Amino acid sequence: MSAPAAGRMLRAMPVLQVRDVKASEAFYCDVLGFASHGTWGAPPVFAIVQRGHVTIALDQSRDGSAPPRQQYWSAYLYVADADAMLAEVQRSGVSVARDIETSDYGCRDFDIRDPDGHILGIGHVIAPGPMGPGLDAGSLGRDGEGGSGKRGGLA
Repeated sequence: MSAPAAGRMLRAMPVLQVRDVKASEAFYCDVLGFASHGTWGAPPVFAIVQRGHVTIALDQSRDGSAPPRQQYWSAYLYVADADAMLAEVQRSGVSVARDIETSDYGCRDFDIRDPDGHILGIGHVIAPGPMGPGLDAGSLGRDGEGGSGKRGGLA
């Protein structure tokens, strides 16, 4: 059964808490090659950046607290070629937090930190399935677009 068009999920956008929206926007645009979709507020308290199909929101801490670190990766960015992306990142002078390696979960990836300490995993799937990186036809939900509610399905 197909979900109604209004219920179809289209994509996700991680929202990272940052101390300084303009500084973070500059890092993502100038260092990682994202384009800015603009900032909101005066001074800016929110921004959206995008590179290819990857979109990230940058949200300034409302109470001045440091960005939370409840997990290892704040975002994982799938790229076509992790080795080429690593070379691009290194040319920009970004420090690599974890060197590139082929993982036991089927990706070739490395990690960097953004100016707020968020760890970004960057990698490519070694043998992507027909759905593309990070997706597996076995993880499709009721709308045929993913989201079965079950664990697994990452490729």
